[in-house]
Amino acid sequence: MKRIYNKLKRVFPDSIIFIVLLLAVSVNAKSQYLKRSLSAVSEIKNEMSTPTAHYKPFFGKGDNGSEIIKGLSRYGNLLIDPGGISNTVKYSDEEQVLFVMEGTGILHFGKENIPVSKNDFMYIPKEMKFGFSNPREQSISVIIMGFKFDRDTCISTKKGLMIANTDEVKFQTLPSHGPSTTFQLLLGTTESKRDRLAAACRVTSLFIMDFATRGTNIPHKHDKEEEIYLILKGHGDIVAGETDDGAELRHASKEGDAYFFSPKTRIGFYSGNNDEEGHARILAVRYMYPVLSGK
Repeated sequence: MKRIYNKLKRVFPDSIIFIVLLLAVSVNAKSQYLKRSLSAVSEIKNEMSTPTAHYKPFFGKGDNGSEIIKGLSRYGNLLIDPGGISNTVKYSDEEQVLFVMEGTGILHFGKENIPVSKNDFMYIPKEMKFGFSNPREQSISVIIMGFKFDRDTCISTKKGLMIANTDEVKFQTLPSHGPSTTFQLLLGTTESKRDRLAAACRVTSLFIMDFATRGTNIPHKHDKEEEIYLILKGHGDIVAGETDDGAELRHASKEGDAYFFSPKTRIGFYSGNNDEEGHARILAVRYMYPVLSGK
């Protein structure tokens, strides 16, 4: 970056140089990440939609700016009104991971009707029908995550529903992420030995991060995986990308903000919460990038 600045300085005034460098950094950053906010995402009609079931796409299908995403089919919020019901769907080329953000309701899985509640997470194999209904007096909010299925490598996969609740999963520290962030390791691949559910093929990790006051998970990179952060609680700075000099690109963020990160992007979070505000929390999901996994 300094070399570029020195070359430009010979020809242009500082004001012009500043604009040029700002645009260069912005293009570089946006090629590595995408940001959405729940409050700003518009409802669309998709295959699950009904007059009482409302879908907002963050990333993937239904979103008009997701071209850089390769391993994800959909990531969005399904909100079902009191007394409402969604359509039942089946995806032949996707595995689904679902997370209940708020409320209670019924998951319709095949011929089964399964009660679900806040902080339940579940794995839906490909080619299995599922949907939701809400017999309660409050809305139920579910994050729907669909991942492109690789038939060449996804040979051994789970056939039935797998479901658990975050209350069943202990928080733990991970050496590479420092002492100020603890992790709930919720769901991983069928080979996983550390996650509550060893279920998926493409999804390598679904987890929650809990940040102590001013805590961080230490910004880092993943070479072969895409990743999404959704801020469940609190506020702070999301790290998404870096300058040519290696400086972190920080973005002020709050509850309801979601970020998609491409492989090799520097990512992380610095909590802005003080002691009175409690801990910030992020729901994260990481999954294989198809080109880098053999495709």
